[in-house]
Amino acid sequence: MAGLKTVLPFISLVFILYAGAVTAQLRQNYYANTCPNVETIVKAAVTKKFKQTFVTVPAVIRLFFHDCFVSGCDASTIIASAGGNTAEKDHPDNLSLAGDGFDTVIKAKQAVDAVSKCRNKVSCADILALATRDVIVLSGGPSYAVELGRLDGLSSTAASVEGNLPKPTFTLNQLNSMFASRGLSQADMIALSACHTVGFSHCNKFMNRIYNFSPNSSVDPTLNSQYATQLQAMCPRNVDPQIAVDMDPTTPRKFDNVYFKNLIDGKGLFTSDQVLFTDARSKGTVNTWATNSQAFNTALIQALTKLGRVGVKTGSNGNIRFDCGRFN
Repeated sequence: MAGLKTVLPFISLVFILYAGAVTAQLRQNYYANTCPNVETIVKAAVTKKFKQTFVTVPAVIRLFFHDCFVSGCDASTIIASAGGNTAEKDHPDNLSLAGDGFDTVIKAKQAVDAVSKCRNKVSCADILALATRDVIVLSGGPSYAVELGRLDGLSSTAASVEGNLPKPTFTLNQLNSMFASRGLSQADMIALSACHTVGFSHCNKFMNRIYNFSPNSSVDPTLNSQYATQLQAMCPRNVDPQIAVDMDPTTPRKFDNVYFKNLIDGKGLFTSDQVLFTDARSKGTVNTWATNSQAFNTALIQALTKLGRVGVKTGSNGNIRFDCGRFN
């Protein structure tokens, strides 16, 4: 994840209003007549990719989040830059999106279109939503029914990304403001933040916390001191920009509620992670979900479902892309 600037209050209001309008359009059996086996086909393609590399899990989840947060869940982040247009995926905040996420959706789309009944019937946006559920399940997280019926977006610009993704330095107020503008509550935000239970981050996203936090303290005092020392060892001052560390130092390959236990132990990698425990307004939720995985799973499913409704394209506002990486 990676700020809201001048033009966004209006856009954000549209997101909230539009999300409510499309809820009725989205439904779990959307492809019952056109491609009844779509979920089985996508799951098989995702599982095959997962067996090749675990990076598939965080890559797909992050791609879904970045896609939904910028211009709605419309697969616009998958579009490649072309013909003088710099697409969303080439904005600096999206350059760290792992290629395995894009590849998963493209491979799943190819598998769906290989079935004659399904060819050009299923959107890339819906495939990404299904793949997100599938990677969460494959890594130990909860299963849930996915609402379907999104169309693929007709626009993708790098300019639209600016100020639309949360930054690692965000405070609780900044996080709540950005998520609320998309119809998501504080509880939704905390649940979605827990997707950091899998995946990794490049050192430059948190170097300030371990070397030059403030004039009074080089290390962020909310950071576990042992953990800070470990991070300094993995990320020396002159570290290679390509070096990355696990977001969850305890169970990095399992989608679980250990993310919250890490926050209690001062092991949130980003400021925007640790603030969920240090701020009294969100601390109670962290404490509860650290000890109650079922409560967390329930909240996560609700948050992912609501996220999947953000800015959905319907009617003439979208289409079904033949190739997820380019417009028809």
